[in-house]
Amino acid sequence: MIIYYYSGTGNSLWTARTIAAEFQNARIATMIKSESKVESDTIGFVFPVHMWGVPRRVIEFVNQLHIDPETYCFAVAVNAGQVSGTLVQFKRILQKRGPRLALGRDIVLASNYIPWGGPGPEQRIRERIAAAREKIASIVASIRERETAPVDKGPWWQRILFTAIYKMSFKHVPAMDKRFFVEDTCNSCGVCEKVCIADNIRLVEGKPVWGGGCEQCLACIQWCPQQAIQYGPKTSAYQRYHHPDITVKMMIESPRN
Repeated sequence: MIIYYYSGTGNSLWTARTIAAEFQNARIATMIKSESKVESDTIGFVFPVHMWGVPRRVIEFVNQLHIDPETYCFAVAVNAGQVSGTLVQFKRILQKRGPRLALGRDIVLASNYIPWGGPGPEQRIRERIAAAREKIASIVASIRERETAPVDKGPWWQRILFTAIYKMSFKHVPAMDKRFFVEDTCNSCGVCEKVCIADNIRLVEGKPVWGGGCEQCLACIQWCPQQAIQYGPKTSAYQRYHHPDITVKMMIESPRN
């Protein structure tokens, strides 16, 4: 088994690692590295919901894969409570490559979209992790039995409204990094550059500069040890978040192939 994941603040990496730990010889790999022909009897995709849809990098990654149509494929969409039509969208994307999405499940964890606020109280974060573990156990059982089932999805109004917002905002996401700025507390550690999954940040004279290719994963602002990166006028007041069981070292040194 191989599980491909895409993760900015660790929620999806934790989910992929938790699933993989239940299977002997399972391996995980990021969707940062390009792949071509994939040979495995079981392939999983774990990724966050971005703007109520599939992230651009995930679409690009899947579109260059060559997978045997008979491969058992599953997907897990990590979100903060609104999966909307993300897994319906992913099912269509994957089917164009040949295989059918046998299983599509959503996992709810703390929100990392700091422009809209912090992740919430510590107790709520832990409650969501505990509930996620329970659902992952059911996902693992379904994978073992190679079950096929309808994908998880939000209510009809959510799929209509939020999918429309996703489609309208999709082409504008790369340029949304114009709202990032760095405060004087930046110590030029370079963590933001290292964790950027879009390879969109460079240090210029010791300070991060965004290149207009943002994915809105918010890894840079969430992992900054100095909390020197801000996004718009409100984020300085909000608590930073990354999955408590994932370290920045795991993000930087996670398996790439």
